[in-house]
Formats: sequence, structure tokens, C-alpha cells
Amino acid sequence: MSTITIVIFIGTLLAVLTRPRGLNEGIAALIGAVLMLLVGAVSVPSALHVLAINWNVFLFFLGMLTVTGLAEQAGIFAWLAIAAARLARGSQRLLLLNVFLLGVLVSTFLTNDATALVLTPIVYSVVRRLDLDPLPYLFTCTFIADTASLTLPVSNPINLIIGDHFALTTLDFLRYLLVPSIAAIAVNMAVFFLLFHRRIRERFDMTTIRPEAPAAHPQFFRYTALVLVLLALAFVGAGSTGVPAGIVAAVGAALLLAGAQGWRVLNPRRFVQDFSWGIFPFVAGLFVVVRGVESVGLTSPVAHTLHGAGGNVLLTALLSTGVSALGTNLINNVPMALVLLSAIGPTHGAVGHALVYGAILGCDLGPNLTTTGSLSTMLWLLLLRQRGLQVSSLHYARYGILVTPLMLVVTSGLLGVMA
Repeated sequence: MSTITIVIFIGTLLAVLTRPRGLNEGIAALIGAVLMLLVGAVSVPSALHVLAINWNVFLFFLGMLTVTGLAEQAGIFAWLAIAAARLARGSQRLLLLNVFLLGVLVSTFLTNDATALVLTPIVYSVVRRLDLDPLPYLFTCTFIADTASLTLPVSNPINLIIGDHFALTTLDFLRYLLVPSIAAIAVNMAVFFLLFHRRIRERFDMTTIRPEAPAAHPQFFRYTALVLVLLALAFVGAGSTGVPAGIVAAVGAALLLAGAQGWRVLNPRRFVQDFSWGIFPFVAGLFVVVRGVESVGLTSPVAHTLHGAGGNVLLTALLSTGVSALGTNLINNVPMALVLLSAIGPTHGAVGHALVYGAILGCDLGPNLTTTGSLSTMLWLLLLRQRGLQVSSLHYARYGILVTPLMLVVTSGLLGVMA
């Protein structure tokens, strides 16, 4: 049974990462889940149970994908990108800084996926209008998407998966991850400004940034902006009181849908086409596949490694972060996060904090090392190719190897001190 389970697990991950013959990653994960059921590694009741207890994750995805799609239709992201260019006042350095800050804002309150997948094409459009080298700004979009996703439970789906399992609140995240998050962002920005300093020296012509035409539906634009602000505040407040993030996201989505319907601005065809439906079978399939791995004890070696530091809090933080980051780049951050839930086990005191938050650091920041670390990075590459830009895995890793290990060491060291 163990051998068959391992083969299904590895085969599923390879299919997700390589997408043979264009196979959708969601379908690949679903096939892996079905195979786990067929060979008896997971029973049907067990599969249904693991999906049911993670209802908050699925509701959060549904809500935030809806919010992000409607905000894009309202023109919010395009307005933000144009504002970032205008505020740069012709300076490429300031423009890069503004893209960083915009990415931090979007990732923190609207998830890292919104930064990588929605902001990227808009930033590309703006820098092309300015006749600038787009790569420094596009690399900023994908890197800051993960780098700035530590702060809140809603900043990264990984945070929600791990946070739900260990009953972490927003205040818990802020207590242990706010300072490491600020440090990670500072490191990312500093390294990128050094790496790209020759490519962002010249000024750009401000006259190419002409005033945008008024939003097609100004009232819906203002309404959407207000809902997004209220939603961000609600995430912070609800997360501090234990209200599930999925419910908050669903309420925000309902408000925007009601507004879009009331002003008759909803484009159903575009909304359905742009909606990332594949995320649901992808996550659901991986939940079941990893449950199969757990059932035959295959997470035990990871657990043994994680607990190898004994009672040393700093070493535990470094070890948890390192193992999580390594696993993330080997098998992608979503399955690695699910493996870690089983491997960490019950937690107690400072060592438990180091294990849990170290896992979040590794799964959130680790994907910046390679193109296979997270689904959003893989889709970011696809977005670039659709626009005629080729970025190889080696090209990406050249930047990742300079930024990611430094961020991981700095943040896990801070966690070890704070835990």
C-alpha cells in the first residue's frame, strides 16, 4: 500500500508541476484523489470529512475570487497602477518603489494571487505605454506577491490552511509575523533595487501618462472602492475575534455582486471566463491526496526532522522554515503545507510557535526561489508568455537564489527571537 500511495503522490505532483499535454492542475489533483480512493489509501468518508472540515478555505477562495474579479471589472486595479505611475513623476526608481508598495497593499488585504495574477497584466500594460523595460516591474509583481503575504491570515491561502488547523487569529499573526513580514519586504526591495539599478536609471516621459477616461460606471467604481476598504477592515477585525475569513469574504462578494447587479454593470461571460475555477479541484484533490500520504505514515520522516532541534527555539524556527521552504520548491507550497499540518502535530509553548510560524514563513517566502514553488508563480509565467515575454526557470532562479535564502534566514531568525 505504501509503495502505491507514494507512486500516486509523486505522479500527482509531477502532473501538477509539469502539466503534460496542457493538463489542468486541478484535473491532475482530482485524478490523484480518485486514485487514492480506488486503491483504498483514503476511504470515501475520510475524504468527505477532510473536505468538510476545510469549508472555510473553499468559501474564502469563492469569496475572494469573486471580489477580485469584480474589482478588476470596476477598474480598481488599473486606477491604482496609473496612480503609481503618476506619483513616480518620471522616476523609474520611484515607479519600482510604487509597484512594490502597491503589491504590498494588494497582497496583504486581497491575497497574493491578486497581486501575481491581476496586477501583473495591468502593470505590464502601464510600463509598455511608458516604453520601459517591463521585466524589473513584472519580477516585482511576482516576488512581492509572496513576500508580502505573511502579515494576515487572508494574505495567502497557505496562511488560512495552516491558521485554521492551529486556530490562529489575526492578532497571533501580527504578534509573530508582522516584524518578519516587514523585514522580508525590506530585504526584497533592497536586493531588487541593487539588481535592477542600471535598468531603472533613466527617467520616463510623463506625458505618455494621459488622464484616464472616467470609469465606465463611476458609481460602481466608488462603491467597489468603499467595499474593498470595509472588507480589509473586516478581515482584521473578524480575524481578531475568531470569525472565519470565508464568511467575511463571502459577505464582501455578495455586496459587490449586489452592486454590480444594481448598476447593471456585471459582464457574466467575462466574469465566468476569468474566474479561476480550477483552484477548487486543485485544493480539494490535494487535501485527499495528502490524507492518503498521512494514512500510511509517510509524513513521519518530515515530523522527525522538524522536531530534531529539541527545545531550542531559534534552531527550531530555522529548521521549520528551511524544511518548509525546501519542500515547497520540491512539491509546491499547497501540498507541502498540508504535509506540514500532519508532521507538526500538537504544539506547545515557544517551540510550538516556532514550528507553526516557521512553516508559514517557508511556505510563503520559499516559492520565490523557483518557478514551481507556487501555483501563482506558474500562472505568472503563463501570463508573460501570452504577452511574448520568455522567462526561463533558470532566469527566475538567478534572482530567487539572491533574494529568498536571505529573506528566510532573516525572518526565521527574528521569529526564533520573538517566539
